[in-house]
Formats: sequence, structure tokens, C-alpha cells
Amino acid sequence: MGGVREKKKRQTRKAILDAAITLFASKGYEKTSMEKLAKAAGIGKGTIYRYFHTKSEIFLAFCEEELDFLRQEISQKTDTHKPLLETLVDIFMTNFQYITRNNDFGRVYLRELVFPTKLTVDRTKEMDNRFIMFFIPFFEKAQKRGELRQDLELLFAIGHFYSLYLLTLSAWYSGKLLEEEDVLMLLRMLFKQALTGLAPGPSPSQQLPIANEH
Repeated sequence: MGGVREKKKRQTRKAILDAAITLFASKGYEKTSMEKLAKAAGIGKGTIYRYFHTKSEIFLAFCEEELDFLRQEISQKTDTHKPLLETLVDIFMTNFQYITRNNDFGRVYLRELVFPTKLTVDRTKEMDNRFIMFFIPFFEKAQKRGELRQDLELLFAIGHFYSLYLLTLSAWYSGKLLEEEDVLMLLRMLFKQALTGLAPGPSPSQQLPIANEH
């Protein structure tokens, strides 16, 4: 009996998410009401509130599932032998292309990440943490290859690159970047500058000898 109930819950939740993304894409996020969502999902408005308190929660739940799937795809296709710079550019550009395939979708996504409400702040933190943890293996391999210092706190380093990505995404939506090529060039430049600052310094054997004072 419990299994049937759980299956029904999963089906209802999926119906809500499917209806939401369809309406968000066709009518826009702001013009999609909870009443319209309920009607499109074939359920009562009260049923939606058993699963989600706000429209933002519905949106973030969809983002979570879709982006998790996207990252699984990226992990399977990413060449682990590539330099970290190329890996980061590839991953963030793929993420950018997915997020911005619908302007309204991407704009709301960015707003929720940067300015979450009290009701969505916990879910937003969880999304951020999962996104950052996704990069740990790539940074660890870069350390083993000597591309990064061994004493780096990886979570802070990854958070730095994530912030640069959000900055780039913001520049896109504010009209400062007009073409995907501009996004690619900016990401590459920002990441390259960051990596230069994080690269290991010369070993003692590579340093120039200091002349003895007479």
C-alpha cells in the first residue's frame, strides 16, 4: 500500500513540474499562476501546496532535476585528461547554453540563485552546494597534474570559479554580452586569470641562486 502511495506522489509531483515548465516556457514565469499550474497538471490548487509552497520552489525543483541530469551527461562526456581550464570552459559553457535556451527560464534561475527569498534560500543553498561538489574530482585531478597548488581549499577555489560564471551570466542578461562567442571569450579570460593566480610557484630548485654578499 505504501509503495502505491509513494508512486502516486511521484506521479503527482512530476505532473506539477511538467505543467510548470510548459507554462513557464509558453506564458512566462510571471504570468503563470498557481491556479493555471493546477489546471494544467490536472489537480486541485490545494494539492500543489502539499508539494510546494511557492512558484519559486516549483521552478527550483525543476532546475535541480534537470541540472543534475545535465551534469551526469557532462561527466560522462568530459575528457578527464584535458587541462583544467578547458574542462571548466566546456562545463560552464554547456551549462550556460542549457540555462539560456529560454530567456525567461535563465533570468528567473539567475535571480533565484543570487537573490533567493526566505522560502527558497535553503533549496538554493543545496543547489549551490551540489553544483560546487560536482567539480571536486576535476580539481583533484588538476592538483595531481601539478596545475593547482596542493594547499588549496578546493571548495573556496571552486566557489570562486562559480562566482565568475554567475558574473558572466549576469553580464549576458544585462546586455553586456551579445553573442555566445563573447561569453566563451570572457569565461576563458576570467578562468585563465584565476588559474594563473592559483598555479604552483617555482620549486626551490628552479629559483635563482642568491649571490653571497662580500
